[in-house]
Amino acid sequence: MSAVPNIVAREDRDGYVLIRLSGEVDLSWSAEVRRAVLDALAVGHPVGIDLSAVSYIDSSGIAALVEGFQNARTRSGRFVLVAVSDAVRAVLELARLDRVFVLVPSVDAVVA
Repeated sequence: MSAVPNIVAREDRDGYVLIRLSGEVDLSWSAEVRRAVLDALAVGHPVGIDLSAVSYIDSSGIAALVEGFQNARTRSGRFVLVAVSDAVRAVLELARLDRVFVLVPSVDAVVA
């Protein structure tokens, strides 16, 4: 069990939307993550997904991120992963998705 609670928090910022995730992104709540990502993209602003507090992500969590990426790409929108934790980075690298997603080191780089 994760020491950090599973949280999906949305922040509408000046010119972009930030989704902060924490805990373990697995099948038990990846549908909630997916919905938050797609809802954020519907606004039409750039979207950043803060993964700094994610301690674990499984294939369903990765699928939610991939769907967000594809959705943004079809709309010519910006979709970035922010401050990716080591645990998430390892999964992205294993699947070679670190070469697909735009990874930025901080929230300040979401619209850069």
